Amino acid sequence: MEAVNPGRYHLLLTSIGRPVQHGWWQNEETARRKFTRWIGEYGNMPQPRVPLTDEDAGERLASWPEENPGVVSGQA
Repeated sequence: MEAVNPGRYHLLLTSIGRPVQHGWWQNEETARRKFTRWIGEYGNMPQPRVPLTDEDAGERLASWPEENPGVVSGQA
């Protein structure tokens, strides 16, 4: 039986260090729209974090709140 790939682009919402919600998409544009939406919808939770990761490349594409203040996250 083959493993099912849920999607290349992964969002993880955590609050106080605990996972709250995950999402996977094949399309980067869709994942980035969800990233922005999740920040607006869940940004008031206690200690929220929302990283967007390219699972195929093993690379973090964006993170909110910014992990390194002064460095714009999610932009090349």
